[in-house]
Amino acid sequence: MATHVRDAEGELLAVSEPFSTHDLGTGTYSIEFNAPIKMYIRVEGSLEVTAGATEMTFDFGDETTILVGARSYHDNPATTITTTADPADMMKAVSALGSALKTTSCERSYPTLRGHPPMIELGDELDIPETLDTPETGVTIEVRPSLEEIFVVASLAYYLGATIKPGEEARIITDNGYVHPLGEGTAFEREVERVLKQTFFLDCLTSTEGHYLDSLYERIVVEDRIQFDFSERYARSISDQLEIDLQVPFDTLEPDMPQWKLTTHISQSPENVEILPFLVNDLAVIRTPAAHTVTPSHAQTAAVDEFMRDEFTRSSAGGASQQISVVQPESTDSLEQAWVGEDAPIGATKATVSAFRNRLHRDVKYEDIDITVVCNDEAMVDEHNVAADVYGSREELPFTVNLETNLTVEALREILESDTDFFHYIGHIDDDGFQCTDGRLDAATLDSVGVDAFLLNACRSYNQGMHLIEGGSIGGVVTLDDVIDSGAFRIGSTMARLLNRGFPLRAALTIASDQTVIGSQYLVIGDGSVDIAHAESLMPYLCDIRSREGTYDVSIRTYPTKCMGLGSVFRPYIGDNQLHFLSSGHLKTFTVDTQTLQEFLALEEVPVVLDGMFMWSTDVELTA
Repeated sequence: MATHVRDAEGELLAVSEPFSTHDLGTGTYSIEFNAPIKMYIRVEGSLEVTAGATEMTFDFGDETTILVGARSYHDNPATTITTTADPADMMKAVSALGSALKTTSCERSYPTLRGHPPMIELGDELDIPETLDTPETGVTIEVRPSLEEIFVVASLAYYLGATIKPGEEARIITDNGYVHPLGEGTAFEREVERVLKQTFFLDCLTSTEGHYLDSLYERIVVEDRIQFDFSERYARSISDQLEIDLQVPFDTLEPDMPQWKLTTHISQSPENVEILPFLVNDLAVIRTPAAHTVTPSHAQTAAVDEFMRDEFTRSSAGGASQQISVVQPESTDSLEQAWVGEDAPIGATKATVSAFRNRLHRDVKYEDIDITVVCNDEAMVDEHNVAADVYGSREELPFTVNLETNLTVEALREILESDTDFFHYIGHIDDDGFQCTDGRLDAATLDSVGVDAFLLNACRSYNQGMHLIEGGSIGGVVTLDDVIDSGAFRIGSTMARLLNRGFPLRAALTIASDQTVIGSQYLVIGDGSVDIAHAESLMPYLCDIRSREGTYDVSIRTYPTKCMGLGSVFRPYIGDNQLHFLSSGHLKTFTVDTQTLQEFLALEEVPVVLDGMFMWSTDVELTA
């Protein structure tokens, strides 16, 4: 965790990171902690800051008085906008999302300076609360009066603080007369995506001119290729910056851009406007649906079919066969995909507005993290035992883990209706519900759902999972069809460990699914960014290691979280590296010797792929 120390005038004096010491002498200091809650210390006197791997010590010399302050991030909507289905009203409503920006400078590329947009509800008349202060950036986005185009430009309009207006063709217009055409059809969607990514990326590079003087790797490599005066750009308005930015060929920048977190496929149904603020909050690339229909069985490979004939599955004998419409969304280069529609998507999160709204109704917890693991079949007790060992194994976090087996219908009902952060179910499910010792529990019959997030590791758990989301859950992992027990055990065990180390639900499933041929049978429903713990380094990551003669190539893949979103920076403490990198996706490859790699892997328990084999850093054995 980086800590910034400034003087009385706000000038940056030092950045204290692990394995550093700063003796700053006597003065007036402001210390800023980048933690899940933003914290500040104001002190007069001497100051020495010493940081180790997981702790930081502040020595103020003599006894002194310190002023402590804190602020939560703006991660909930401040109010609600109402709009009709009329495109003209929709444009005004979406234009108001930019009111959540904390600044119109390039520092809005930092996730902490992009507040959560206000909610939008579909109603009988347009109502934009007067309390919303929409920025005047001099940028207008003209689109044709269709919901399709309005939805596609939502994230771009938010980030630019732009006003959306009707026009005969889609284009960006600035107050200084600059015009940038956006095209139509598929070309329109791709150009909106390009402008969003390019302006955001250049803002990230330019922000090093401001309050946070990090040694940013991407700026160093890009600056060597383009003729660009970042200090001049820093002082310009968004209108001026756009004209400068879009003259740079996208192909020149793209190789060093962070992998985008999320692409969402969303139909132009009027009610889908209600999910836009939550997608915009992630700066999601928004596209119209492009997919082909498949069946759950088609999602299985020939290898799965081979196993299914011989191995034990988690289906429930005699259970009803659920009918699910399944689609395969068009692939993208984003880290995650989401689908907003009636179908169940393969390889993407099925996002629902109810799941995002459920998050808003949950209190932020700073006490125990409650986890309940239920195994309702003795033949699957191995996964139950692994989960029992994994959850709560981090001494620095306050976990409470409840382990249950062979529950009755009423006992399981009580658990699902009680408040708990995570519910891990191991057993049998069919359309009639969860199999219990005395019958089945249909989640649709619950009075309420107190479970925040869940993993239903059973065959055909999709419908029951959707009932949990509709009843109050935020996000969960479910299956589309029968799953073989050996593969389900691997998925469940791996996900337990990943969630315990701070990976969000969608990232955890992506990694775990790669470890078995049945991974395509699992999908995330609701909000895929929900997590149950913070990573020790705040940014969860995976190491891909390739061994050579006497050295190792180490590639690090970072995964954004709610508190470390797009625009966050990450410094891997490997060897003598002093550079910071933008999240998310693969960072540069580091070539290190055995000792350096051992020291790096000892810092934190993380997932590792060593010469193609998945394992954990605590299990890696290197030879000198």
